[in-house]
Amino acid sequence: MIRLSVALATGLLLVGCADPQLGELDRRLSDIRTNPGAPRVLEMPEVPTYESVPYQASDRRSPFRPKLPEPEEAQAGSSDLAPDTERAREPLETYDLEALRLVGTLTMGGQTHALVRAPEGEVHRLRTGNYLGRNHGRVVSITDSTVQLVELVPTGGGSWMERTTRMALEEARR
Repeated sequence: MIRLSVALATGLLLVGCADPQLGELDRRLSDIRTNPGAPRVLEMPEVPTYESVPYQASDRRSPFRPKLPEPEEAQAGSSDLAPDTERAREPLETYDLEALRLVGTLTMGGQTHALVRAPEGEVHRLRTGNYLGRNHGRVVSITDSTVQLVELVPTGGGSWMERTTRMALEEARR
C-alpha cells in the first residue's frame, strides 16, 4: 500500500510538471530557425551640426598657465650711487661676471693681486680698486682664495644700489 501511494504521488508530480504549451514553443522556434527574416535595421541618431564659436579671450592669460608673481616693489636706491660715466672702462668690464674665472692670487711687494681669466683665455692681473663685470664691479678686497667686489646695480627710475659679490678660486668652488 505504501508503494502504491508513493507511485501515485510521483505520477501526479510528473504530470504537474508537464507544460501544455511546450509543443507551441517548439513549433515557433522551428519556424524562426527555418525563416529568420530580414535583419532589424537600426536607426542612427541624428548628428548635431557643428557651429564654431569665436574665442574672445585670446589677449588674456591662458587659464592653463600659472599666474605670474606680482611685480616686486622697486628696491630703495639712490641716484648718488650712479656710476661715473666719464671713467675709462677697463678690459674686464666688457664681460659678464659669470664668464670670468679667478684662477689664482699673487703677492708682490706686500700687495695681493688677483689673477682672473677672461673667456678667451687671457689672464689679467687685478688689484684693489680695479673694475670688472658689466655692473661696474669694483674690487674692494683680495684674499688668498677670493675676490670681493661691490657692483652698482640699477633699481629703476634712475636709482642705483650697491651689491656685494664674491669670486672664488676654481678649487674652492668644487
